[in-house]
Amino acid sequence: MSQSKPILSAAGMIRSRLSLVRRTRSGGEGPSRWTSDGTQERGNGYLFNRTPLLPGESRNWEDWELPCYITSFLTIVILGVGLNAKPDLTIETWAHQKALERLQAQEQQANQGE
Repeated sequence: MSQSKPILSAAGMIRSRLSLVRRTRSGGEGPSRWTSDGTQERGNGYLFNRTPLLPGESRNWEDWELPCYITSFLTIVILGVGLNAKPDLTIETWAHQKALERLQAQEQQANQGE
């Protein structure tokens, strides 16, 4: 009977904490720290809430766009060249080369024996 008392008290503590978590998540007690009401009542139907430009008007780039595009392009080029130029170090390639060397050695021994 003495062993069941700590288990029952632990179960009660877990139950009370779970009910507290459920209460705060379903809550409604004040504003949430993860979401806010925002300033716009509903979406305007455009991508990223950007209204389309007038005909003949061009979009201005933001300060971060050019460095981001250049860095992304260079990363793709460097990875493409680097991954295509890397040496083939797989175990299958090594085993194939060793098998070819052994076959050549056997052929040389057979040619010397004749």
